[in-house]
Amino acid sequence: MNMKKGIIIVLFFLAAVELQAQDYNNFKIGKSIEVYSNVMRQLNLNYVDTIHPVDLTDLAIKNMLASLDPYTIYVPEKEKEQFQILTRGEYGGIGAMIQKQDDYVVVTDPYEGFPAQNSGLRAGDKIIKIDGKSAKNMSADEVSNLLKGTPGSKIQVTVQHFGDSTDIAIDMTRQKIKIPNVPYYGVLKDDIGYISLNQFNPNAANDVRNAFLDLKNNHHIKGVILDLRNNGGGLVNEAINIANIFVKRGTEIAKTIGKLQSNDYTYRTTGKVVDADIPLAILVNQNTASASEIVSGSMQDLDRGVIIGQRTFGKGLVQNIVPLPYGGELKVTIAKYYIPSGRCIQAIDYAHKNKQGQPLHVADSLRKAFKTKDGRVVYDGGGITPDVKMKPLMFSQVTGDLYAQNYIFNFANMFAFNHKSISGPDSFSISDSTFNAFKDYVKSKGFSYETETGALLKRLKESAQRENYYQALKPELDSLGQELQSEKKEDLNKHKSEIEELLRLEIVGRYYYQQGKAKASLVNDNEVKKAIQILSDKKEYESILKPKKEEIKDK
Repeated sequence: MNMKKGIIIVLFFLAAVELQAQDYNNFKIGKSIEVYSNVMRQLNLNYVDTIHPVDLTDLAIKNMLASLDPYTIYVPEKEKEQFQILTRGEYGGIGAMIQKQDDYVVVTDPYEGFPAQNSGLRAGDKIIKIDGKSAKNMSADEVSNLLKGTPGSKIQVTVQHFGDSTDIAIDMTRQKIKIPNVPYYGVLKDDIGYISLNQFNPNAANDVRNAFLDLKNNHHIKGVILDLRNNGGGLVNEAINIANIFVKRGTEIAKTIGKLQSNDYTYRTTGKVVDADIPLAILVNQNTASASEIVSGSMQDLDRGVIIGQRTFGKGLVQNIVPLPYGGELKVTIAKYYIPSGRCIQAIDYAHKNKQGQPLHVADSLRKAFKTKDGRVVYDGGGITPDVKMKPLMFSQVTGDLYAQNYIFNFANMFAFNHKSISGPDSFSISDSTFNAFKDYVKSKGFSYETETGALLKRLKESAQRENYYQALKPELDSLGQELQSEKKEDLNKHKSEIEELLRLEIVGRYYYQQGKAKASLVNDNEVKKAIQILSDKKEYESILKPKKEEIKDK
């Protein structure tokens, strides 16, 4: 009885402390609002020029939220439509990706089956006018805003096709553009299915389920790869429903814990499982985040699938949309989420910052150990660590610069202009003659780039001049510079394989669009090859999902 009384007293004490802290916070909020309103009033009365209170308030709110975390944002009414486009993954427009090049914006990737592609727009086409208004010197965002509009509305886009200097006015009707959640799925080597998931927007789970059912029922696959690389997440419910494809009804997938009890929630699967036994591999990388980590992390915690790739981003924060007066919205972080083992995989502590004002990363030494369903050791505080770690794909400096400076993009346009067709997306390759033509093109355009070694040599020369060593070192420095230039001339040949890979994918995209490009990208994908190997070998697959002896002793 005395113990019960003690517990009750402690609970009352804690509740009183919490209420007192809340009251003190409310006082500080009231004080801060009063100070802000008085500053605004004094500015309006005394500032030498006319002030714009709405703009100042927007700026004040955005700067205030920037001190918290990057996911808590204010969306004023004028930005709400664009925000909803991002969260829904759909908009009214012509269906084309664009990019600023020199004075004009060009089409980089028309979506197959949408107005831009149906009207004959191709990658490399220059957008000259929109509804008669010159697009010269417009930014990509400005052009994008003009191209968007209500589905069913008319728009005239004047373009110059790649390789032509004639202006052509094309009339189009905007339509609802829905960016697909699953851009590609199919059957790979050894009867292994593959599903690429780009985002967790509405219907993502249905899209994955339909793809999986097609592969399972019509192609009789023996295993499946779910590709979540570069998937930044989205709706939590879609993640739970995707997990439900592979685990039984009633399985806990995630739970959220926040300041308010109303934000505490346990997410369980509610539907009938599609296949609880088929071997599953999930591909992840450092850009796999949020809802993607719920799926990959829960499958790891439940020992349901093998995770392959690199450690994921580590976003364990949950946001909610709160309506504000005058049509605005606040997307606010309300909780952290925890996956079945009990771990939170949030990698950055936004509540604590270093001397430079940057938030702190959770140190590896501070990550706590948890156990999967069968006893394997996993860790919190820094994303999902793959069961099979693989080195990320890294490009050389020369390849990166060729891509960034649009040499690969423009050469692909030239190739498509001169070749009516190519072989299939998974069989097309870059011939020696094509690669040599690319080298000639690059040389003719005066391609230049600076290597890290070149930058260091430049700094060394500057340092030598500053410290009066330059004359003594000049012969050696000049010799190093000449040798570096000589070596740079061979960079295209030294890095031929990776340059050819980017050329191949860019050219395939000209003929087979997004799906063809996705299919072509799998041909030389080492992580996909590793997944096929593991899924095709039952013993290796099962051995990865079994705890090690030391973990069993610890269990």
